[in-house]
Amino acid sequence: MNSRKIKAWAWVHKWSSLVCTVFMLLLCITGLPLIFHHEIGHLLGTEVESPKMPANTPRVSLDRVLETARAMHPDRVVQFTSQPEDDDGFWFVTLTPTPEPTEDFKTVAIDARTGAVLAQPKFDEGFMYVMLKLHVDLFAGLAGKLFLGFMGLLLLVAIVSGVVLYAPFMRKLDFGTVRREKRPRLKWLDLHNLLGIVTLVWLFVVGSTGMLNTWADLLIKYWQYDQLSALLTPYKNEPTVPVAQRASVQRSMDVALQQTPDMKLAFIAFPGTSFSSPHHTTFFMRGNEPFTSKLLQPVLVDAKTAQVTAAPKMPWYLTALLVSQPLHFGDYGGMPMQIIWALLDIATIIVLGSGLYLWLKRSNTVPAPAAPVPTGPGHRPQHGGQQPDPAPAMKVQA
Repeated sequence: MNSRKIKAWAWVHKWSSLVCTVFMLLLCITGLPLIFHHEIGHLLGTEVESPKMPANTPRVSLDRVLETARAMHPDRVVQFTSQPEDDDGFWFVTLTPTPEPTEDFKTVAIDARTGAVLAQPKFDEGFMYVMLKLHVDLFAGLAGKLFLGFMGLLLLVAIVSGVVLYAPFMRKLDFGTVRREKRPRLKWLDLHNLLGIVTLVWLFVVGSTGMLNTWADLLIKYWQYDQLSALLTPYKNEPTVPVAQRASVQRSMDVALQQTPDMKLAFIAFPGTSFSSPHHTTFFMRGNEPFTSKLLQPVLVDAKTAQVTAAPKMPWYLTALLVSQPLHFGDYGGMPMQIIWALLDIATIIVLGSGLYLWLKRSNTVPAPAAPVPTGPGHRPQHGGQQPDPAPAMKVQA
């Protein structure tokens, strides 16, 4: 590339990096404990576990489970019910003042075998809650998510521009070279470039999946408008089904499981909630394999008659969202993948921190003094007494 193109790419890299660096540092730091959220939960004693019982212990009716949860919070309605992917011995029941989306929720964990209350976990407080909220939306709701999504877009721009600049400025050095000279800035520049190119693919994957996750609320609303609304045409003039007139949830779940015999239940969305309709209890099923367990299949069951009315396939954009969520946190491969994700996260923190350091130290870069020019007979002035900066356009690579 000629010098004009290099300067243009360097400008793009510098400003896209500077604008997003502080927020990307925040996301990497808060994301590190989230990679091990289950393990940290066990250490802190906040994870709910079902008591050990024989595998063939009979389950109580889901209706009884819901009655127990409602008795704990009679002024609330059940919004969602779910079971952990790795433990089907208990149910999480989420209750809110109204079916509409809200941050005001109570959760009750109920044993699936005995119907007894195991715990009332508080997911809206504590260290991991603060880390999650900072990582997801900066405690600013949808606006915070979209803002972080824009920061993610700038990160992708910085990655692409950094790759473009890597070749022209590192072509004279062997891969992995970190020059240990008196100027610490030069060492940090080489380390920044090395770790940046090593973590390139991972950072691009995590950055793009994280950006996609910030659009989750909008994608779900579009799905409801685009596909779910068409399925509700027969119910256009019917009122919302009152709780007292709803069919047995256990019977509705049995019907949904019969509709998808090779799948397991992921969670249930009750009528009027953001993942269902005013007339349906929606059962979201998942596959049995490590990959398919991340994909969901909705089954809409009439809340009044307990009959399946639709089982639409998830559109491609929601499938992409579902695949991106566990990939973002390294949930596909168990502990080995979590450790790899954590190491790459730490390397990225160094890349971002070194980029910020290089920019802050830019004004301290002092050019080498000019060599004395002999003036005696037989001597000609040499061109360029000042030594060139080894990386003039790479002063900032966040």
